[in-house]
Amino acid sequence: MEMKLSRGPWMRRQLATLSSPFQTVYSSSISPIPPIFHPSKSSTNPPSLTHSSSYGRSFSLSAAATLQSSLSPTVSVGEENSCITVIGSKVLLKGMRYHELEKWVQSHGFRPAQALMLWKHLYGNNIWAHDIEELQGLNKDLKRMLGEHAEFRVLQLKDMLTASDGTKKILFTMEDGLTIETVVIPGPRGRTTVCVSSQVGCAMNCQFCYTGRMGLKRNLSAAEIVEQAVLARRLLSHEVGTITNVVFMGMGEPLHNIENVIKAADIMVDEQGLQFSPRKVTISTSGLVPQIKRLLKESNCALAVSLNATTDEVRNWVMPINRKYNLGLLLGTLREELQFKRNYKVLFEYVMLAGVNDSIEDAKRLIDLVQGIPCKINLISFNPHSGSKFKSTSEEKMIEFRNILAASGCVVFMRFSKGDDQMAACGQLGNPGEVQAPLLKVPLKFRAALEASSV
Repeated sequence: MEMKLSRGPWMRRQLATLSSPFQTVYSSSISPIPPIFHPSKSSTNPPSLTHSSSYGRSFSLSAAATLQSSLSPTVSVGEENSCITVIGSKVLLKGMRYHELEKWVQSHGFRPAQALMLWKHLYGNNIWAHDIEELQGLNKDLKRMLGEHAEFRVLQLKDMLTASDGTKKILFTMEDGLTIETVVIPGPRGRTTVCVSSQVGCAMNCQFCYTGRMGLKRNLSAAEIVEQAVLARRLLSHEVGTITNVVFMGMGEPLHNIENVIKAADIMVDEQGLQFSPRKVTISTSGLVPQIKRLLKESNCALAVSLNATTDEVRNWVMPINRKYNLGLLLGTLREELQFKRNYKVLFEYVMLAGVNDSIEDAKRLIDLVQGIPCKINLISFNPHSGSKFKSTSEEKMIEFRNILAASGCVVFMRFSKGDDQMAACGQLGNPGEVQAPLLKVPLKFRAALEASSV
């Protein structure tokens, strides 16, 4: 079904004009499950395809009749919920979970043990192989097969910028020429985080976020998401040490691309591969309620919810998704769903906007809103960008806000800007073009505050 995020024509165009550089095909025995249908894409019934391998058995494929919502390439090898991604005539190795890679390798006549060796070369042993030459110790026939049928890389390094605080912003280009941004953030006590993107642009149009100004170009495939973490380790481990944490807080709304995000997270936490702890992989959302329910059921990774307001009036303005899933529904869902998760706390992110959501009354309302929800609260300094009318709350006022929350028993942290001098901080990623998402009308009661802060 189509997820209607607002009634405006701009948002409808966003959901109707998406394109993908990849071919999408499915097993004839499996029906794709598209959470979002794009009516601008016509249905077809392409013929069945048969892949015959000189290395092993053959398997049949047939193309999908509809465009999968994830806008990513999928090919099934005949098992339910088991599919692999393809670009051109080659499969994307980093688009497969381990059990999918194992089945694919076996379908070409090789043993499961060889699939495990390949997996470890891709993700483990500090190799992070990105071509055949780096597959030391693998069977030469397997390497020949991989050269003919597999693609190791989907991202190309375009540029790397270093901020004054050591934060690294990496720009990658993809097969279709689009660019995404990934950020590596050194932290205290050996805690280094990679912030990955899940979409090119974003459809949510949050008013304080630079990425939202781009609109949504397309979703990233699981391979494109995973490779950001792999290349971050490959490029920077020698400089920043082990990258220990992943946050899905780069470009895009992760749960708007839930199929590929869950798959990418599964690959990242595999114990034989990248070995990220599920509790150190955090998936952020602006508040897509049905997808939150699914994520909490299917994944053990941490969840972060971008809250940023204590009333529907303010959140409707700064986060238009609230018009579909308001505060009551969002927080009620979390309160209900987290009853079934043991030792699990959601992280509420709260970007502080001067004169908008940083009053003492806001602090008191926030305390009431999160009652009964196992949670932590992260107060985030707003990072300015071109075209924004918002200003960041002063450090003194942020501390006062934090103290009110802490006094009530809330677990609360403060996060100040990192990488902002290279546009690498929270809410600063992306490069809006000439056609940008609309700025929404400022509620009358906040106009004076924004005008005063701009002086």
